[in-house]
Amino acid sequence: MEIDKVRLNFDKNGIYILDITIALIMFGVALELKPDDFKRLFKQPKSALVGIFSQFLFMPLLTFLLVFSLKSTITPTIGLGMILVAACPGGNISNFMSALARGNVALSVSLTAFSSLGGLILTPLNFTFWGNLYIRTYSGIDGSAFIPPIEIDLFSVFITIVCIIGIPLFLGILFNTKFPKTTERIVVSVKRLSILAFAAIVIVIFSANFEHFVKFIKYIFFLVLVHNALALFMGYYVAKAFRLPKIDRKTISIETGIQNSALALVLLFNPVIFPQELNIGGMAFIAAWWGVWHIISGLSVASFWSGFSLKPRGSYAEVK
Repeated sequence: MEIDKVRLNFDKNGIYILDITIALIMFGVALELKPDDFKRLFKQPKSALVGIFSQFLFMPLLTFLLVFSLKSTITPTIGLGMILVAACPGGNISNFMSALARGNVALSVSLTAFSSLGGLILTPLNFTFWGNLYIRTYSGIDGSAFIPPIEIDLFSVFITIVCIIGIPLFLGILFNTKFPKTTERIVVSVKRLSILAFAAIVIVIFSANFEHFVKFIKYIFFLVLVHNALALFMGYYVAKAFRLPKIDRKTISIETGIQNSALALVLLFNPVIFPQELNIGGMAFIAAWWGVWHIISGLSVASFWSGFSLKPRGSYAEVK
């Protein structure tokens, strides 16, 4: 399909800025993480484990089953894009959405702490495992589907994630520990700056690729909508199956449905992982549109659960 051959208009300078912005976002996330956030995982082991399994086991599995069931109606790179997004850790806005939804903010912060660090290993493992399985499955159906073949390099994915997420997280936690008073003064400004910078990048990407977006949105709009809706529903009902209270179900639903799709774009723009000659347009469009849509769906679901009150109940300050 033509969408696979499209490459987003985004030069090397833009890629560097995107990398720096994601690193700044993760640094801002780390500024709000405390040792207690990790300890809380052991204080609420059942809810924490259900949340972790929902995000890093059931979400990729659900996605693989979905793209496999749609194999005759989607291109291979669209399917790979969905798997890539599913393998990413949770998005950095999930804590606010949990607070807005009247969810368990403490659990949300704890799961963010785990996914931020655990994603260093679990994201590349999930992507390489499910991605390669999907490639082999699709190639078995149509041996000409991948020319040239896509080889997902686990080590390259890992190194990229360590540089973009791991190092900023380590520096943020270290700064937070060593300079707590300074952290309190700058944390809000850092988060606002990083969010504004990322929003600006999204606007630039869509502006530079507006013609492509108008032409191909019809192929991915409902796919992303269904994929994201299934993730939100699955997170909620997996938690319900384990008899967790409603406050935890809402949080796990949001943590499962809000993915760090910006990281997916960083990986896609890495020529070591995805060489320029590969046709990965479907992957790029899925990741880019997911980054917009999950904010819309997450805020909608959170607002519904809050009775459409825009005042979050609970915050970082209340769970520290």
